[in-house]
Amino acid sequence: MNLHWRLILASASPRRRQLLLGLDLPVEVTSTDVDETPPPGMPHEQVAEHLAVKKAEAYQGPLDTDHVLITADTTVIVDDHLLNKPADAAEARAMLAMLAGRTHKVVTGVCLRTHDRRVSFSDVAEVTFAPLTAGEIAYYVERHTPFDKAGAYGVQDWIGYAAVERINGSFYTVMGLPLHRVYSTLKQLAAL
Repeated sequence: MNLHWRLILASASPRRRQLLLGLDLPVEVTSTDVDETPPPGMPHEQVAEHLAVKKAEAYQGPLDTDHVLITADTTVIVDDHLLNKPADAAEARAMLAMLAGRTHKVVTGVCLRTHDRRVSFSDVAEVTFAPLTAGEIAYYVERHTPFDKAGAYGVQDWIGYAAVERINGSFYTVMGLPLHRVYSTLKQLAAL
């Protein structure tokens, strides 16, 4: 591998940092603070990529010629409901009740920005949950406090072990960063 990028991850997510470190490139972590309310009428499938781009635009730090800023956002869609991060335990339990025994979409949007380019994309995975009892849902919310996770769950947590029956798409998209797409985009940027 001859990629010589130095990555700047603008995310508070420890999961995204852990994932990026798996690419064996230097990673610096920072964060951006943006309003994550989607524009009225925006199709749910476009929200994650829109927010990733918004986060990249909010970054004010310098970017050297070998830096790539990476921002991301993940949303969950079930029926016609867009599930972002739950505000509290009651909302987390309600979200998980909607997902239990059903298939939903997880959309992770990513933006990669260099000193002179910006590329964004989204990746979609479908996740099927087994049925969950109210007690199981309450246990998960109380024990794992998934308030910083879209759809109120982390696939790498207990609920992923106990309830995820099937994933159609990348596990890492569900976890919050589609590494296969990030890596291929880093290679494309290096070739330009």
